[in-house]
Amino acid sequence: MRSTDSAAAAGAAVLDAGGQVVRTLDVVDAVAAQVPIHALDTLDDDHTVTRDHRLALHGRHNSGDETYTVRTAIDVTGADRYWARGATGEGVGVALIDTGVAPVQGLDGQVVHGPDLSFEASTTNLRSLDTFGHGTHMAGLIAGRDPGASPETFASRPGDFLGMAPDAHVISLKVADSRGATDVSQVIAAIDWVITHRDDPGLNIRVLNLSFGTYPDQGYETDPLAHAAEAAWDHGIVVVAAAGNDGDERVGLTSPAYSPRVIAVGAVDTHGSTRYSHWNPLSFSARGDGHRNPDILAPGSSLASLRVPGSFLDQAYGDTAVVDGRFFKGSGTSQAAALVSGAAALVVSANPSWTPDMVKDALLEEANGLRPGAGFTRITGKDALRMHQMHGVTPNASVQRDVPATGGGSLDASRGDAVLESPSGVRLSGEVDIFGAPVDTAALAQALETGGSWVGGTWNGNQWSGNQWSGNQWSGNQWSGTDWAGNQWSGNQWSGNQWSGNQWSGNQWSGNQWSGNQWSNATWSATTWR
Repeated sequence: MRSTDSAAAAGAAVLDAGGQVVRTLDVVDAVAAQVPIHALDTLDDDHTVTRDHRLALHGRHNSGDETYTVRTAIDVTGADRYWARGATGEGVGVALIDTGVAPVQGLDGQVVHGPDLSFEASTTNLRSLDTFGHGTHMAGLIAGRDPGASPETFASRPGDFLGMAPDAHVISLKVADSRGATDVSQVIAAIDWVITHRDDPGLNIRVLNLSFGTYPDQGYETDPLAHAAEAAWDHGIVVVAAAGNDGDERVGLTSPAYSPRVIAVGAVDTHGSTRYSHWNPLSFSARGDGHRNPDILAPGSSLASLRVPGSFLDQAYGDTAVVDGRFFKGSGTSQAAALVSGAAALVVSANPSWTPDMVKDALLEEANGLRPGAGFTRITGKDALRMHQMHGVTPNASVQRDVPATGGGSLDASRGDAVLESPSGVRLSGEVDIFGAPVDTAALAQALETGGSWVGGTWNGNQWSGNQWSGNQWSGNQWSGTDWAGNQWSGNQWSGNQWSGNQWSGNQWSGNQWSGNQWSNATWSATTWR
């Protein structure tokens, strides 16, 4: 926080608001502080304090009345029909590049933690944990499973929680911190790790879920992020990407969903019905540009999945988004993409020799048009597994004919308007990663195509993973925010927009000590969600 008069005045305002000063920033005559979320408006009104950004979800908060469980999604997509024929995702690894995954009920034994590439990686008690609350929500939709629950007892035990592919395992790569802050270079590094380690013992990564996106200033052919996603596809990994949540404001899909090779997913409101005539596209779901449109439209409205108590989203929207204590509901193409990733895992588990092109064919062949001419399709209640496996018919094995991405473009153009900014106003820009190291995107593209460029915990010349980091200052700046166009991390809508102001009681959470971190007292002001 910066004072228009002095750091001392800003500090006094923080104390008056019930917060505390963490450190002084003499170089910019400012202070870094922790304040209760409910006090941020008070500080806005205090003219001794200014903030770089204000957290602003897209303004489409749910009314709080509707809630659709994963059971509803399973019913309308026909996932239980896959289960009945033995396709439950067993043995299939789904890589989830997101905000981390927390050890909550419903994910016991389902998660393998890859490297933490976020700004919290050097903090031992936060490493790999989901302090934001988004990644755990996605993991539950993909492969959640309560202890003792099984596809066989799903119908007779309505209290059990199961995701789309309950026998799959999630490989979590954390790239964003408790404010959702991350950079394109971190995401590309994570995709590179997935490619490099896809066949490691116990991983078998066959699906990659990307519930985020940017609006880049270049075509997919040269975009480094889109190329990284295509490289994963070419190495046998089905890539599922959220189409974006700015459909009523912007034209086109976000990267990497705008690559025609991957599966781009938009969101539909099923209104809890299996009758397709009752379904309609959600207004915020990206529509495409008439040339590249979403491949599939899947349920994405008011879906309840696993909650992370004390996380940022839980504090900000928990008063209306919490369902039955342990679940949290939200809407967006993020959720829709997670469901499709689970569906892809089901198809792969039944047909392990299929290529990503064949899996995409199978999913799209059984999808029907929704609103003719709009470019939307959806997963239907028809069963692609039954059609292809039981009848002995395989989908078209032809390779997709779209021009492949070659990479080599601008890393900065890949960021678009999703740019990290430090509290002192320094923006991360140029052809560099978060350490300030130059990124040769042409050499990176070649390395991705030949199998990845990770060596131990080193990527692009720096130590990115493991206990030893090349520096905690991230090239001299404490990056405190990001602007991920399309609002993917937040899922676009988290029911309700009021935080009750209650303190998270104690520091005991899901059997783990959080070393005194009071998530209800934190400064989230540097993040703006479009």
